Amino acid sequence: MPKTVQHVQPPLHFIPTHYTPWVIRLIHWVLPLLLRFRIRPWLPAGISRIKVEHVERLVDLYAQLEAGKARFLMATRHVEVDDPLTGLYLCSRAVSKAAKTKGIKLQHPVHTHFIYERGMTIWAGKGLGWLLSRIGGTPIRRGRRPDWIGLKAARRLLTSGNMPMVVAPEGATNGHSERLGPLEPGVAQLGFWCAEDLQKEDRAETVYIIPIGIQYRYEQPSWTKLSQLLTKLEKESGLTKVGQQNSLTAQTTDRKNCYHRILQLGVHLLKTMEAFYSHNYPQSSSDLSSTEAETHNDASTAPEVQISKRLPQLLDSALSVSEQFFKLPGKGTLVDRCRRVEEASWQYIYREDLPDLKTLSPLEKGLADWAAKEASLRELHMRVVESFVAVDGDYLKENPSFERCAEVTLLMSDMLGRLSGDRRPSRVRLGKRWVKMTVQPPLSVSDRLPSYQANRRSGRVAVAALTEEIRLALEATIER
Repeated sequence: MPKTVQHVQPPLHFIPTHYTPWVIRLIHWVLPLLLRFRIRPWLPAGISRIKVEHVERLVDLYAQLEAGKARFLMATRHVEVDDPLTGLYLCSRAVSKAAKTKGIKLQHPVHTHFIYERGMTIWAGKGLGWLLSRIGGTPIRRGRRPDWIGLKAARRLLTSGNMPMVVAPEGATNGHSERLGPLEPGVAQLGFWCAEDLQKEDRAETVYIIPIGIQYRYEQPSWTKLSQLLTKLEKESGLTKVGQQNSLTAQTTDRKNCYHRILQLGVHLLKTMEAFYSHNYPQSSSDLSSTEAETHNDASTAPEVQISKRLPQLLDSALSVSEQFFKLPGKGTLVDRCRRVEEASWQYIYREDLPDLKTLSPLEKGLADWAAKEASLRELHMRVVESFVAVDGDYLKENPSFERCAEVTLLMSDMLGRLSGDRRPSRVRLGKRWVKMTVQPPLSVSDRLPSYQANRRSGRVAVAALTEEIRLALEATIER
């Protein structure tokens, strides 16, 4: 059974930034080990090398920031949990080396402030909050609209801090190196706020946003290791029984074979979850049976087409279970809906409306625990949506490369792990990887400030237009 919260918890207080240079110097020192070896079973690492293109653009902006001529944000892709390590390499190694080559002396350690999701400390432990605050991080609660405490702290650091700010406009990892997730407008909005704050203070710095792409590649594709992982997942999901073997595994473990097995596993997981929701939550899944019947009636329906047609309805049904419990509207994108569910569940689990939990009577504590446990259970449906969205037949059909096959398989592995009760599912290493980082030309926010300030409507248009420019710049970094 998936693990749930058993007891009510204290509020999730804001964690202020306490940047401590010696801590980041220590992390920079051990970075090569962090990149090459897995420190925790849920962190894949195994990165053999990192290639950075156009790093000189960052060097110039760092020099301008230290000279009091510019402020800037790095709008980075957020593919997976190793992204922070590649970011540390970018600053501590690539930028420092390029600056030295150009004869530019930068303050050390070369580092950044960054925004992280407050919920990270829930699954990774309180110690992570201490560490992130000491290396320049500032938290934000994605589901709280708006999180004024977090936004004001980020705005203050961007305007007055000694370092640039890093923000991931995708908001969360999507697990796909070759697909950009939907961008949130927060990066562009922060840029405009910073430009306005500088204007009010009569400061002449120019504000920039610099998009940075991140893409992972395997040094040597290992279809054999991928096949072994698929065999494990097929047994765990019930696609093949213990002692039996998928007929496809008897064939060669090549690209075509693994591709078909991934699709077969995806369809099996889809059918299993459809049956689960149809049987246990019929009020939230009334359209699932008709969608399933429609695809089954067409014998020529390919697996990837079945997934594309049926997955959206399944995700909607799963989210509806949570939304009905928390009395939330089922409106907006899947990401928006997931964040609303997460925040609603936290209101039951991390109680801000209760006094010190130690002062509660046994009855009050028991009732609070009951509510927290039930909210935690309902939140799990949202976590299913977060994981199951990875089962994307179109992503593989476009290009069934080893990287794409590996990404989708690992994401399905994460989902099965969570449903089996792992809060932090372990990831199988499929081989050494290398990373390509691309620094795009900076986008001037200050030049766009007059149009942003014209009126409220033009402000929204300016934010949307700048967000679109960031999206196009990040898309251009993806090699397919």
